Amino acid sequence: MAKTRKRKAEDALLDALARGATPSQAAEMTGVHRRTVHRRLAELEFKQKLRAVQADMVQSTAALLTAAGAGSVRTLVVLQDPSMPHNARFSAARAILDLGPRWREAADFEQRLADLEAKVGAPKDMNE
Repeated sequence: MAKTRKRKAEDALLDALARGATPSQAAEMTGVHRRTVHRRLAELEFKQKLRAVQADMVQSTAALLTAAGAGSVRTLVVLQDPSMPHNARFSAARAILDLGPRWREAADFEQRLADLEAKVGAPKDMNE
């Protein structure tokens, strides 16, 4: 039972820190002493766990943004309709011109990386 409580406290601490809380804020949020938080942050294993939690958050956020992307593009296209106010059309056009090359570059990069990994036989998933 003590391990479960300790594990829950560690998970809460990792979550708070991964979300950007300072060590003092994380201590207050989780009920862990501030010195304990600083001590844990000095431990290599804890820092690795923290990086893993942060990486998972970034992956989840990227997936949500990717899923919402098509709808956002449709909205920008609708906003370009001549019946829309001039400022809405202008903003939509600017957003499309700004975001289009970035998405294309990201897609090209992903493909090039996949091609290189296939050549060297590297796994596609870092968890494999």
